Amino acid sequence: MEITATRYHTAPANRIAINQLGLWLFIASEATLFAAFITARFYLAGAARPKGINEPLGAAMTLVLIASSILAYRGRAALARGDRATMLHSFLGTLGLGALFVIGVGFEWSTAEFSVSSPYGTAFFATTGLHVAHLISGLVALAVVYRLAGEGHFSPESHWGVTAVVRYWTFVDVLWVLVIYPVLYLV
Repeated sequence: MEITATRYHTAPANRIAINQLGLWLFIASEATLFAAFITARFYLAGAARPKGINEPLGAAMTLVLIASSILAYRGRAALARGDRATMLHSFLGTLGLGALFVIGVGFEWSTAEFSVSSPYGTAFFATTGLHVAHLISGLVALAVVYRLAGEGHFSPESHWGVTAVVRYWTFVDVLWVLVIYPVLYLV
């Protein structure tokens, strides 16, 4: 008995549609994970938050992420126009701002005036830690795309990899700006 493998090929337009659907499903699953962490914050600590929360640092880190998303989008738009140099500069700035955010969280953790074993501390360190893990994975993806773009792997006609990474980066940033920062620093 002979076994043969059948390969299915899809047209490039269909492949992009499948990739986009996959990315949106991935982002939806990640949003669900963060929703569970935010729910746990309120379950563990209610609406209480300690006096030692560093609101100015949280606000500064929020501005850093907003600027990083603007640069990432600028880089993707530049590549779509065929301006590789602007794309590379923009992504380099995004990488730098992302690293600055990670350093800010590390500083926040080292100077926090509340215990990791307190209900709020558990929620704070777990949620910010999960977010930083996602941010670091975004930095790795941005670095890979930066390197590939520098080697000429993307063009105005073919840059789905860049678009996907920018969408993921923006998701992680928006998650901080609209959910994590308000819930942990302001409520």
